[in-house]
Amino acid sequence: MDFRGKKYERGSNWSDPEVVELLQLWADESVQIELESCLRNQHVFNRIAEVLREKGIHRTGDQCREKIKKMKLEYRRIKDNSKAPRGGRTWKFYEVMDRVLTSRPALAYGSLSSSMMAQQVLQGSMVESYHHQFASSALPFGHSQHPELMEIKCEEVNSDDHSLTPEPPQAMSYQQGSPEEQEMERAFLERAQNDSPISRVEIPIETNVSPSGFSEPNMANSSRIQNVVPRPGFSALHRLRKKRKGQRMRDPLDDLLLKTLTSQRAMEERFLQMEERRFQRDLDVEERRMQLEQRRFELEREHEFRMFNVFAQMLSILKQSHSSSSSSVAMPRSLDFSQALSEMEGMGGGGGNLQEMRFRPLTKRRVDMHGFCNPNGFQRSPYLSARGNFANMFQGSTEEGYKAYHADKYDEDKNPNGIINFGTSENKLCFDLMSKRLTQTDMNLMEPSLLQYPDWKGHLFLREEVARFLTYYCKTPAPLKAENVVVLNGCGSLFSALATVLCDPGEAVLIATPFYGGITQSIFLYGNVKLVYVCLDSKITGTNTRPFQLTVEKLEKALQDAQAEGVTVRALILLNPQNPLGDIYSLSELRDYLEFAKRHELHVIVDEIYMLSVFDESATFHSVLSMDRLPDPQRTHVMWGITKDFAVSGIRFGTLYTENQDVADAVASLCYFHGVCGPIQHKVAQLLKDRDWINQVYLRANHARLKAAHTYVTDELKTLGVPFLNRNAGFFVWIDFRKYLKTGTFEEELLLWKRFLDNKVLLSCGKAFECSEPGWFRIIFADKTHRLQLGMQRIRKVLEEREQEILAEEKEQPCQSDQDGKADSTDEVIFVSRHQEPTCASSSNLGDLIGLLQQQMRSSDWLQKNTAEQFAQEKPEIYDVFSKLVGKQ
Repeated sequence: MDFRGKKYERGSNWSDPEVVELLQLWADESVQIELESCLRNQHVFNRIAEVLREKGIHRTGDQCREKIKKMKLEYRRIKDNSKAPRGGRTWKFYEVMDRVLTSRPALAYGSLSSSMMAQQVLQGSMVESYHHQFASSALPFGHSQHPELMEIKCEEVNSDDHSLTPEPPQAMSYQQGSPEEQEMERAFLERAQNDSPISRVEIPIETNVSPSGFSEPNMANSSRIQNVVPRPGFSALHRLRKKRKGQRMRDPLDDLLLKTLTSQRAMEERFLQMEERRFQRDLDVEERRMQLEQRRFELEREHEFRMFNVFAQMLSILKQSHSSSSSSVAMPRSLDFSQALSEMEGMGGGGGNLQEMRFRPLTKRRVDMHGFCNPNGFQRSPYLSARGNFANMFQGSTEEGYKAYHADKYDEDKNPNGIINFGTSENKLCFDLMSKRLTQTDMNLMEPSLLQYPDWKGHLFLREEVARFLTYYCKTPAPLKAENVVVLNGCGSLFSALATVLCDPGEAVLIATPFYGGITQSIFLYGNVKLVYVCLDSKITGTNTRPFQLTVEKLEKALQDAQAEGVTVRALILLNPQNPLGDIYSLSELRDYLEFAKRHELHVIVDEIYMLSVFDESATFHSVLSMDRLPDPQRTHVMWGITKDFAVSGIRFGTLYTENQDVADAVASLCYFHGVCGPIQHKVAQLLKDRDWINQVYLRANHARLKAAHTYVTDELKTLGVPFLNRNAGFFVWIDFRKYLKTGTFEEELLLWKRFLDNKVLLSCGKAFECSEPGWFRIIFADKTHRLQLGMQRIRKVLEEREQEILAEEKEQPCQSDQDGKADSTDEVIFVSRHQEPTCASSSNLGDLIGLLQQQMRSSDWLQKNTAEQFAQEKPEIYDVFSKLVGKQ
C-alpha cells in the first residue's frame, strides 16, 4: 500500500452534488468580494467547509480551496484552447465558472482620492454587506482569522487580465558634490532663472498617484524640462571648480595632514579592537572556567552518591551477619532510602564536605541509575515517606518533555503551532486498520466469566491462544504450552514483577546501554533493584564490526567490575530488536549471550516486543524461542506484547513465557496488582486468532507504511548530512547530532534538546537512554506524512541555526589547541549503512569501510577544492594521458 494514498490527497473524490453545493457558496458575491480584497483567504474556505459539514458534506477548508483552484485551472484551460462560444459546453461547470469569474469586481486606482475611496468601500459597506449576506447563507458566526491557519493566496492570471498592482517607476540616481559646490550652483541657478525669460513660463507637471498613496512628478515631463531649460552659469561654475581643484593639488600640506589624521584614526580603531578582543577572550576564559568548575562539582556529587550506596550495602551486610546468630536464615535488607535522600538533598543544596570526598577513589563502574535523579532544588515533602520522596525526585528530561507536550499538543486544525511528538515510541500509522477490526461483532462479548475474577495468570482461552500465536510467529521447534504463559497489563509490569521475584533489594541486573529508559523506573523504583550498565560506544574497532555492538567480552568486564564493588548480579536483560538502536541479534549472538549467562548462573530476560515490526525483507528476526535447544531453559524468560506490533499502546497487555513454573507462579501472584480485565482478554484472543487478517491485511500494510515513513525521514537526514544508524526494525532512528554540540557534554546535549522543544518538536536525547556519548538522539518516524514533514522542517531550522552559531564562534576565536579533552573527530565518525547479518568477517569489514568512506566523502570538502579543471591546469601532461585512457575505454 502506498504510504501517500488517495486518502491523503487534498481536494480529490468530489461528487457532482458536493461540487454544486461548493459552487453555490463560493459564487456568492460577498464571498467573491472578500476573496479579492485580501491576500489571506484560508478563513473563508474554512467557513465554507463548516457550512458544507452542516449539510452532511465532510470536507476541510484546504480541500475546498484546492477543489476551487483545480476548477479555475480547468476553466482557464478550456477558455484558452476553445475560443468559440461552444468550446466550454463540454464541461458541465463551465458556464457557472465563466459567469462568476467574468463578473468579479475589479479594483482600479486612478488617483489618491480614488484609492482612499476604494479602501473605505472595502472596509465599510462591502464588508458589511458581505457579512450580512454570508450570515444569511447559514454562516451565523463571526469573522475569525488565525495566523497559522491562513495561507497566502497565489493565483496565476492570464496576460489579458487586469493587474491590480501597477509597476513601480524606475529609480532615479544622481550625484551630488560638496556642500560649497551645491550652494554655489544653487546661487548661479537662482540668478540665471531670475534673468532668463523661460523662468517666467509655467510648465505644467503631471502627477501620478500610486495605489499606496505615493505621488511623484511624471518622468517624461521632468526629462523634457531638463532638455528645454538651459543650465545657466555652467561655464563660471566649471571654472570655479577647476580653480579649487588646482589649489588643492598645489598644496602638499593638506595631503600630509590627511594622511597623519587617517593613520592616527586607524591606530586608535585598531587599539580599541584589540582591547575588545582581549576583554572578550578574558570573559570566555572565565566562563569556561566556571563551567569546568561546575562540572567538577557535579562529578564529585555523583561520586559521593555512588560511594554512599557502597557504604549502605556494606552496612546492610554487616547487619545481616550480626543477626545471623539469632536467625538461621537472614533476609537481606533494602537500602536506607531516608539516609540516601538526606545525603542527596545535602549535595543538591550545595551541602556536604566536598573537600573530604575529593581524594577518595572514583568508582569505575556505574551500578545504579542516579543519573535520572535531580536533587537540585528538591524540597522534601512532609506528606511522603522516604521512598515516596525518592520516587518524586526520580525524573529526567523525558518527564519534562511529556508535560510540555500534553499541555500543547499539535493538532492540524485546532493547534497547528503545537508540539509534534517524535519522542514517544508509538505506531500512529495503523489506527484505521485496528479501529475497524476491534469494532467488529466478534469482538463484542460480555459473558459472566469475563466480568468475574479470572485466573491470575489470565483466562485459559487467552493463554492457549497466546501459546499458539508465539509458536507460529516465533517459529518454535515444538508447540508452546499454555501453562507457561502469564498475562499482565503491559511489559513494564512484567519487568517490575520479574525484578521482584528474581532479585533481592540491593542486587542488580546487567543491561547494555543505550536502552529504553522506562526499564529503569520499572525495576529500580518498585523493587529497589539496581542496573549494571554495559556501556557501548559508536567506535569501530577490531572486535566491533558495527557501532554500539554488544559482545561477550563487554558483558564479562561489566560483571567483573560489579562483583569487585560488592554488587550481586542476578540477571541479564536483552532487547531484541533493540530500542533505541534498532539492532537485530543473530542466532549466533543470542547463543553467545545465553551461554555467558549460563556460566555465571544469570537469569536472561528477553524483551521481543518489536518482534513483528521488522519492516524490511532484508532483515531477519530470530526469536530466542526459535532455538532448537536453550542453554539454560529454566533461567530464560521471554516477553512480548501487542502494544507496539499492533499499534494499540493504549491497551495494556503483555505476556511472559517461561518454562520455570516457580517463576511463573511467583509472577502470577503479583498479577492481582497488574491484571487485565476480562473483556480486553477476549478482544486480544479474538485478534490473535485471526491469522488470515494479520498476515494478509495488517502486517502487509503496517510494514509498507513503516518502510515508507522510515525512507522519508532517513532521506531528510541524508540531505542534512546528519549521520544515523540505518536499521530496519522498530519505530525509531538513532541519530548522531554530536557535531551540533559546542563542547561535547551532556549539558550541551540537554540545551540542544530544549532548543528542539522550544521549536515545538519533541525528541528523546541520549541521556534518557543512558548513552555514554553525548549528542545522540532518538526520533520516532511511525507517524503521518504531514506531521513528519512539519516536524522535519522544524528540526532542519534548529540545526541550521545551531550550525551558524558554531561557525560564528569558530571564526571569532583564534586557532589554538583544544584543552577541553575533546575526542578526535576521526575517531567519532559514524558510517551510515544498512546493517545485515554478515556472512563472513571480511565482507562485514568491507561494508563498514565502504560506509565510513561514504560518510567521510560527504563530510569533506576535498572534491570542491580539487576539481578536474584545477588538476588540468596544474598537471596538464597527466591529465592528457588520463583523458586518452578514458577515451579508449
